[in-house]
Amino acid sequence: MFTSWGEETAKKFTTDEIKEKLHALEDGSYGMILRAKGMVSGADGKWIYFDAVPEEYEIRDGGADYTGRICVIGQNLNEEKLLKLFKLA
Repeated sequence: MFTSWGEETAKKFTTDEIKEKLHALEDGSYGMILRAKGMVSGADGKWIYFDAVPEEYEIRDGGADYTGRICVIGQNLNEEKLLKLFKLA
């Protein structure tokens, strides 16, 4: 059975920070991650959109939205660690 974890955030990120976080999701300590996706405000004023599946991800610029959103789908998700990874707790 799959579950999802999601949060809205006004926090700003850099593209490098998002890359690091997507790589961190692969270590297994956050649960078995099937997909991560989202859109967040970039530190440079642009918006960063990302999609990730095991061993593959895409990061691109996108249009502005009213707030950032992050969603992670998988099994046995460690929500507390996900909050800390994205610095939302």
